[in-house]
Amino acid sequence: MGEIKITFAAMDHLKYADDISEAIAEAARDKNSGLALRSPEYITEKIKAGRGVIALDGEALAGFCYINPWENDLFVAHSGLIVKPQYRGRGLAKALKQKAYELTRLRFPKAGIFGLTTSPAVKKINESLGYKAVPYNEITNDIRFWKGCVSCVHYELLCKNGFESCLCTAMLYNPEKDE
Repeated sequence: MGEIKITFAAMDHLKYADDISEAIAEAARDKNSGLALRSPEYITEKIKAGRGVIALDGEALAGFCYINPWENDLFVAHSGLIVKPQYRGRGLAKALKQKAYELTRLRFPKAGIFGLTTSPAVKKINESLGYKAVPYNEITNDIRFWKGCVSCVHYELLCKNGFESCLCTAMLYNPEKDE
């Protein structure tokens, strides 16, 4: 394995959409996590909109993350964080999150940044980057965001709880309060 390069995803990275989608599905299966599935078309949309961050080992996909604005850019979700198994344990997930943070500050400088996770490792990364665990009502209330959870194995629980709690921890970095 060579040097891993992390960059904002661009049009020449569209060829990785299938691999990214499959990596997300594989991680969701392996971990029985709350990771929502994302189609290659959805990943393509994020890359074309300039909202992706990709990690490459030469020409091989090592990891990916994308950002999504909500509520007129009041919030930005960092989602779809994936590191392929052979690249885990090297700090790549944190580096991807840091690059996503950089992209968010360039595109949406005043937005609060949030994510949902069941992963203890991602929680630890988020905490190290200044995120705080918050109730669901402190992140976006945009119903379109919650529809993105439909493919999660825990979606029924989320609905049962009126979109106020689930197995995921909501984590928020609020630049107005935290900087």
